[in-house]
Amino acid sequence: MTQPISILLCALGGEGGGVLADWLVDVARHADHPAQATSIPGVAQRTGATTYYIEIFPQPSSALGGKKPVLGLNPLPGRLDALVSSELLETARQISNGLTSAEHSCVITSSSRILTTLEKMSMGDGRKDDAALRELVSTHSKTHHIVDMARMTQASGTVVSAVMFGCIAASGVLPFARADYEAVIGHTGKAAQASLRGFGLAYDAIAAQRQQHEFIEAVMTPAKPAAPAVPEAVAQAFPAPLHTMVSLGYARVLEYQNQAYAQTYLSRLSSIWAAEQSAQAADAKAWPVTEESARWLALWMAFDDVVRVADLKSRQSRLHRVRGEVKAQEADLLKIYDHFKPGVPELAGLLPTTWAQKLIRWDRARVAKGQAPWAMPLKIGTHSILGMLALRLMAKLKVLRPLGSRYQAEQRAIEQWIAAVTQATQRDPALGHEVARCGQLIKGYGSTNERGKDNLMHIITHAAAPREDQSTAEQVQSIARIRQAALQDEAGKSLDAALIQSGAPARPVVAQPIRWMKNPRITS
Repeated sequence: MTQPISILLCALGGEGGGVLADWLVDVARHADHPAQATSIPGVAQRTGATTYYIEIFPQPSSALGGKKPVLGLNPLPGRLDALVSSELLETARQISNGLTSAEHSCVITSSSRILTTLEKMSMGDGRKDDAALRELVSTHSKTHHIVDMARMTQASGTVVSAVMFGCIAASGVLPFARADYEAVIGHTGKAAQASLRGFGLAYDAIAAQRQQHEFIEAVMTPAKPAAPAVPEAVAQAFPAPLHTMVSLGYARVLEYQNQAYAQTYLSRLSSIWAAEQSAQAADAKAWPVTEESARWLALWMAFDDVVRVADLKSRQSRLHRVRGEVKAQEADLLKIYDHFKPGVPELAGLLPTTWAQKLIRWDRARVAKGQAPWAMPLKIGTHSILGMLALRLMAKLKVLRPLGSRYQAEQRAIEQWIAAVTQATQRDPALGHEVARCGQLIKGYGSTNERGKDNLMHIITHAAAPREDQSTAEQVQSIARIRQAALQDEAGKSLDAALIQSGAPARPVVAQPIRWMKNPRITS
């Protein structure tokens, strides 16, 4: 009890980290405990957070006999009593600096993520692995609490600093009562009431976690999480290790179109699982090819089109989310305008193939004459009756989606990929797994989506087919390199280099029209 309690706060810009530090100092002084706080500014663009270091003496000043403790200005490696952060990757960053200890540090962090610039710039999935970050927190802390601070902040209509304040209060790191913390926040004014709501949600969440941890330690047996509900069609067609992933994909495809489309999803997966089952031992406990295929097949079958966009934009859940983001109250008037710019490819995708081809030829002829591709800019007020009716009418067109040229083209491409995965799995499950992972190339919309499909079909045709100049193991490595190269740059230079290196031809050059632009500075 002669060492100060050390706390490091990590907050991003605009999250009220300074206010939180002041609150902690105030609550300590309110309880007659010596306290001191310092701050180190961070930088912008999510490359670092502003940190606030606080030391609070565990005994009140009245018990020190007139003596004053000497408090530090910066944290010492391995000596932190508590690390509190509003962002999971930022928590891992501070842990990597060696500030926490598995012997006595308590780590409180949010499960939510605010992606860094580098994560957003990646051509593939550049997000850091949440499971690895959580494992790092668990390994380098004596106790830890991971809660969704972003959800609590939105639900209470406050800023995350109030939620972090509640987490600290309930963690037991400081020797103060809940009333001491609430007295510092105050009880008058809308801002104080919102802060108290956020404080209460966080306090209850951490208190529940502590109670659960104490119960687990008492009985010495971890609680077993409840198994998610598995649709009967999935349970009958696939083994238990595949139920979670296949159920998620099944639900996505069912919500996207209808029961028949969801059954098609299961039928396609069944052919892959049958091939994997015949290629592996009968007592296999994992089916990686089918599991990987289930993920990317569901995403591909639920491709984005104008019908899907209209459906998502007009959902009630989206309105609630927007109102929460802008912190609109019940009496506030909120207007939402959505901007669309559908072009010929989007409209042609809804038409039968014959009509779609005529429309595309017309647009290509315009481009060949030097004109810009046709598009129709729209500004729709989603808050208005007419705007919402327009979007809901477009969303209802999903019953006509199977008649459209885009739907039929996507199904043909999906069947090609499924056939390639099945054939590769029959040769070698490792090869089938790599071909299945190439489904990751299908993402986005517009030209990005088309480029991904072209790259995938080129890989299937030239890299995944049986080859006499490569063994199966060498082919697995080649496809893995090619897939990773395809995710590195948008232009595809890395992909072409990887294809040539593996003995496959580079992608054909796509003809692009040349458009001459008049120099506005030349008047004649």
